[in-house]
Amino acid sequence: MFEGTSEDPTAPPRSPLLPMFLIVLVDVLGFTIVIPLLAYYAEAFGASPLTATLLVSVYAVCSLVSTPIIGKLSDQYGRKPLLMYSQAGTCIGFLVLAMSGSLWMVFIGRILPGLSAGNLSIAQAYISDNTKPENRAKAFGVIGVAFGFGFLFGPALGGWLGDYVLDVSFHCEVSFLVAAGMSALSIFCTYTLLPRTEKLTTTEVIGPGGKRPSAFDWRVYAEYFGRPELRGLYVQFFLFSFAFSLFFSGFALFAKHNDNLQWGHSEVGWLFTYSGFMGIILQGGLLGRLVKKYGELKLTIGSFVCSAIAYSVIAFATGWEWLVVGATISTFGHGVLRPVLTSRITQVVGRHEQGVAIGISGSLGSVAMALGPPTGGLMLDSKNVIAWGLIPAGVSFLGLIVTLLWKTPAQASKPELPTARISS
Repeated sequence: MFEGTSEDPTAPPRSPLLPMFLIVLVDVLGFTIVIPLLAYYAEAFGASPLTATLLVSVYAVCSLVSTPIIGKLSDQYGRKPLLMYSQAGTCIGFLVLAMSGSLWMVFIGRILPGLSAGNLSIAQAYISDNTKPENRAKAFGVIGVAFGFGFLFGPALGGWLGDYVLDVSFHCEVSFLVAAGMSALSIFCTYTLLPRTEKLTTTEVIGPGGKRPSAFDWRVYAEYFGRPELRGLYVQFFLFSFAFSLFFSGFALFAKHNDNLQWGHSEVGWLFTYSGFMGIILQGGLLGRLVKKYGELKLTIGSFVCSAIAYSVIAFATGWEWLVVGATISTFGHGVLRPVLTSRITQVVGRHEQGVAIGISGSLGSVAMALGPPTGGLMLDSKNVIAWGLIPAGVSFLGLIVTLLWKTPAQASKPELPTARISS
């Protein structure tokens, strides 16, 4: 049973959406401040484009191992303390980046947050714990709105700092310190705003949290992939994550090394700001209406189509106008896919299995993030900027084909299936 709360049990439950929105927003703000800068920072220490993209991969590999462990601990000890631990690791990582004097320290600054990764999966589990299935896509969209606001103000702040601090290394140090301050603020928000009402006993595992498999619980992965309705959704989630992580991690380098663009961190920051603004419009209220009108399956199909078109437009862009067009279309694609696919995954499993299901999708996202960036980095190393954009376009088109082949119902109507034993 749930325990560990001191709140009045007769009082109506408070919605977790507002505090979770503020927590994720502040967390994302800290992260997005450094998005336009990390690749340039690595190159200042002599890194090639491939090595610079490996900064994303090394984080993903560490998070692949750590996130399921942190998720399982959050089932046992509650979401709140583990969320704070994850945020603390992010804060320390930014401080290490600010103090870096060589490339290996930059990598340490990404490894430490990777070893404490789990912010997003814990936030998703918390929301899933406290929302009804029919409202879950809209609730997950709240995280998308927080990401949108983070992408609106974070890159803009990073670009603004770049306009006033000309030395790139000093500029990055200042930005990393600001990001560390944002992470510290997110810890404070978690401590003060998030109710601790979700702790589970050690003898009973109920609720959407459930247990989470470790990175090497192959039997659990085999069981869940053995269910056709889940297998299709997992493949879609992996393909979406691969395409987005390749694009997200390498865009700054693509814009810099593209002879038609030759952008710096300020231009990249402002484009991300525009994308964040469009994301707010999409997920601030439009997503819920789109789900009700068209359903999650049709939105998944349309989002993969938009992603394939957007990445293709960006690949052949010869000026900022085409990048704006591509960013506008891609905002709909990745802005819809993550919350909708996450919602569909939670709806085709039993309530007690949702933690496992979300945990597996998180692991797939980490694998995609480990493989996608160096794939793009290889293209940028060889100066093939068009191929860098066409690869995620092709992967998105493959996601469209998979979606059409696996037309999973929006919500399972059969009884809950037993789960395989998950090793401790």
